[in-house]
Amino acid sequence: MILTVSDSISSYAQFMTVLIIFIFVLAVTYLATKWITGYQKIKGRNSNLEIVESFQLASNKYIQIIRVGQKYLAVAIGKDSVTMLVEIPKDQLVFSDDTEKDRYSFKEILEKMQKKNFLKEEDDRNKDE
Repeated sequence: MILTVSDSISSYAQFMTVLIIFIFVLAVTYLATKWITGYQKIKGRNSNLEIVESFQLASNKYIQIIRVGQKYLAVAIGKDSVTMLVEIPKDQLVFSDDTEKDRYSFKEILEKMQKKNFLKEEDDRNKDE
C-alpha cells in the first residue's frame, strides 16, 4: 500500500515537472517571437524596398512590381532566378486604396460561416418535416 501511494505521488510530481517545463518553453517561444517581430518591424520601417503588387503566373513563377527608393521596377521571379523586366514610371501605376475594403476580419468570416451553417440546418429540418 505504501508503494502505491509513493508511486502515485512520484507520478504526479513527474507530471507537474513536465507541465511546468512545457509552460516555460511556451513562454520563452512566445517572448522570442514577439522580440523578433518587433525587431523586424523596426528594421523594415526605414527600408527603401517595398513589394507593391505581385501576380502568380505559374506555381513557381511571379511578376512583381517593387519600389526601390523612388523607382518602380517590374521583375520576373522564378524558382532560381530574378530578372528585371522594365522600369515603370510612377504615373503609369494605379494605386488602389480599396484593398482594405475587400478583406474580411476573422469575426466577419466566422459569422458568415455560422449563418450559412444555421441556414443549412434549417433547410435540412424543413426537408425532414
